[in-house]
Amino acid sequence: MSEGSKEVEYTGEEWCPITATSSLICKKWHPVIVHRLLENGPVGFNELKRRVDGISAKVLTDSLGDLEECGIVVREEISKKPVRVDYSLTEFGQSLDPVITEMYDWGNEHLEPSEAN
Repeated sequence: MSEGSKEVEYTGEEWCPITATSSLICKKWHPVIVHRLLENGPVGFNELKRRVDGISAKVLTDSLGDLEECGIVVREEISKKPVRVDYSLTEFGQSLDPVITEMYDWGNEHLEPSEAN
């Protein structure tokens, strides 16, 4: 395993890098959160919620917890009163930049914005 990599539990018969990667980032909001943190650097919860249009506070909390558990996001307490925390990407999380950028570029080239928005 290379420096900065994470051991990902995989219970299939044969380890597959696509399956392992998708297990980290393929929940609906995970790549969006990583993208916003790549674009904006460390941000507080409310600012991140504004930047991830359409996500509920509960889902954002759960997603940040998942990403923190995977070692992709770090939560840093800035102040106790009032409580203020910032979320940022770890070095491991930042290494997803080329993956997220390719997803963005592919979607931009091949998909149309929904007219329902």
